[in-house]
Amino acid sequence: MGRRVVLGLVGLGVVGVALGDRLASLTAGVTSSVAPAVNQILPAAGGFRIYTVTNGYPEKSIADYRLVVQDRDRRVTLSYEDIQQMPQTTFTKDFQCVTGWRVEDATWSGVLLADLLAEVGVDLAGRPLRFTSFDGVYTESLTADQALLPGVLVATHLSNEPLSREMGGPVRLVVAPMYGYKSIKWLDGIQVTSEVVPGYWEERGYAVDAWVGKSNGRNDEPVT
Repeated sequence: MGRRVVLGLVGLGVVGVALGDRLASLTAGVTSSVAPAVNQILPAAGGFRIYTVTNGYPEKSIADYRLVVQDRDRRVTLSYEDIQQMPQTTFTKDFQCVTGWRVEDATWSGVLLADLLAEVGVDLAGRPLRFTSFDGVYTESLTADQALLPGVLVATHLSNEPLSREMGGPVRLVVAPMYGYKSIKWLDGIQVTSEVVPGYWEERGYAVDAWVGKSNGRNDEPVT
């Protein structure tokens, strides 16, 4: 069962339905769970639909959370509190999924990726980044230019509330100008690499440069 299988909550009943963009109008405002073995139904959460590529949602407490930033032989480990002590940014932008649904005006808070890299002393010098998730499977990547955009956030909060487990907490990436699969949930690693390493869905045919409205054969309104 792939990324585009959606299980929706309708009234008091549970309806398992179909694939892809056809569901956008049928499941608006419903949070859904997608995994190789779907095992949870979630209530509505601001119109987001929750996807996972494992058999559930990984869990890590704020106290136990660690983010490892690796640049060649240099390794910096950050706690949740370390991230909270960095310069904080809040922005409100649409969140667009490549399968067609969009959440308008989502308010995210955290540390701009550019600021986090500066705080730990990483100079990309044109080198790309690879991101890992503590689900143990999902990966993503960005070029240096993409990583330093003002719409790329290491997020800890959504709508002024700490990120839930289902929404990728305690910490996730938000890449606002790109489709949602670039916004890796359950972020636990940032590695400076010598070349772009395609992420989980890119290995399965999605565009590496996932600009909203300019990739994956879609013409959605760009997110700026």
